[in-house]
Amino acid sequence: MARYIGPVCRLCRTEQKKLFLKGDRCKSDKCPMNKKRLPPGKAPKSRMGKKSEYAVQLREKQTLKRAYGLLETQFRNAFEKALSMPGKTGENLFILLERRLDNVVYRMHLATSRAQARQLVNHGHISVNGKRVDIASYLVKTGDSVAVIGAAKKLELIKNALQEVGKSGTMPWVEINPDEMVGRLAAYPHRQDITDMLDIREQLVVELYSK
Repeated sequence: MARYIGPVCRLCRTEQKKLFLKGDRCKSDKCPMNKKRLPPGKAPKSRMGKKSEYAVQLREKQTLKRAYGLLETQFRNAFEKALSMPGKTGENLFILLERRLDNVVYRMHLATSRAQARQLVNHGHISVNGKRVDIASYLVKTGDSVAVIGAAKKLELIKNALQEVGKSGTMPWVEINPDEMVGRLAAYPHRQDITDMLDIREQLVVELYSK
């Protein structure tokens, strides 16, 4: 399966936003975004002037795509599916992205980043409704039970990630039992509830793909 294997901190600098791609490291003083505020590459200041309408739309799409850890084809497929659903395309897109199994695992604090959550899924450490699922793009439905299975329950990375539940809780559309390492998708999220994505203007993404 294709995936981005380059330096992820470079992506945050490119978008000039913290995308929290490395979990706890992004919240610490070690995060390069605390020091290197300019985009990577040669003459970065020359690329920070006034942007065209297309450039603004492109950056918004790239930010959203990279935050959820998707490649272009995966993201485009999600958009096309959102477009075919009733309602607002932008809101539908967010719901589809949040329903991805790797994202649900991340939202339940079973992992500190979406990349780590994707690895847990791909390695077969996660089940949905009692059945092992190793496809990160699997769409979880309302009421589905998501659990850590087998020897993975002993993994320190999962235990450490679950400590965040006691500190900040979970998003309102997911529930988790930290002791049992079992949670469920209680509801589909509303756009305004996705608080860490409030600065994303999804309408610009819709406009970009509609050209």
